[in-house]
Amino acid sequence: MRLVIQRVTHSSVSIEGTLHSEIGHGLMVLVGVAVGDTPDDARWLAAKTAAMRIFPDEAGVMNRSVIDAGGEILAVSQFTLNASTRKGNRPSYIHAAGHDLAIPLYELYCDECAALINKPVKRGVFGADMQVELVNDGPVTIVIDSKLRE
Repeated sequence: MRLVIQRVTHSSVSIEGTLHSEIGHGLMVLVGVAVGDTPDDARWLAAKTAAMRIFPDEAGVMNRSVIDAGGEILAVSQFTLNASTRKGNRPSYIHAAGHDLAIPLYELYCDECAALINKPVKRGVFGADMQVELVNDGPVTIVIDSKLRE
């Protein structure tokens, strides 16, 4: 699984012009599930997301987690995170997981994050054409791949 985590002051997801989900300060997370990913990947990434110290403390040092900062999480599934661009100019999505694997792992990731931060995780709609808006705070953007945890 691959995540793009952005610290935000605000983020929202709209579908067909209608607001679906939004958060104030917290984390906007794009979630890409790949063929071969497991529930262990989802749980490990949720723990990393909740504990990552990328919010400023009183001295302005990035030393607080989303939990410490009282932030929220908005998670959106994005299969394009697993694009292969090795050949040609048209990305290949052959490594992106199908719905049967991706939906349960995305949902598990969201549920695990919610349990860890003790707040509901706001979500997009799997497979929908979504418009995502955000104000990246910092900017702070972190990419994490569960296959690179060693």
